[in-house]
Amino acid sequence: MDNNKNIARATRFYRKIHNWIGTFLFVFFFFISVTGLLLGWKKHSGGLILPKTEKGVSSNMKDWLSYDSLHTLAVKALHDSFPENLSPALDRIDARPDKGVVKFVFKNHYTEIQLDCTTGNVLAVNTRTSDIIEQIHDGSLLDFAFNTSDGQIKLGYTTIAGVSLLLLTVTGFFLWYNPVRIRSSKKSSHT
Repeated sequence: MDNNKNIARATRFYRKIHNWIGTFLFVFFFFISVTGLLLGWKKHSGGLILPKTEKGVSSNMKDWLSYDSLHTLAVKALHDSFPENLSPALDRIDARPDKGVVKFVFKNHYTEIQLDCTTGNVLAVNTRTSDIIEQIHDGSLLDFAFNTSDGQIKLGYTTIAGVSLLLLTVTGFFLWYNPVRIRSSKKSSHT
């Protein structure tokens, strides 16, 4: 019987931890789950979350303009499309050889310029909603907003969220398992 009391006491302790973590981090877990769901669906959203990759004239790299020339054209397209003079600093260049397209993704905003690698024509100017969602999901949006280096906020955010989810999993298991143990113990003591 003392064993059952110890199990019940431990269960109450696990419930307190479980409730405290769940209450304190509810908003974070809500955003993590919703953005995770959206990120899982991004390639199947019909261009709503992740911009559709257009198709260029040729996938033969010998016909392509140089990356330097394409970069110059992308910056020109950026300034032509946005009169407020968005920063031309690049985050990455995403080449799709099979489609003959190169995407220029800019660093300080969520703009993507898709160019035909052969002609240099602008195929699309898009907002990368998926990047915004990803930054909300992993906490790096706060690093972006506060202009921190090395992702300190993201590291703290993901550490707290990860450790908390681990604790919720462990305490949740014992909230389920301990009553099973008590019932089993009571059944065996009655026989």
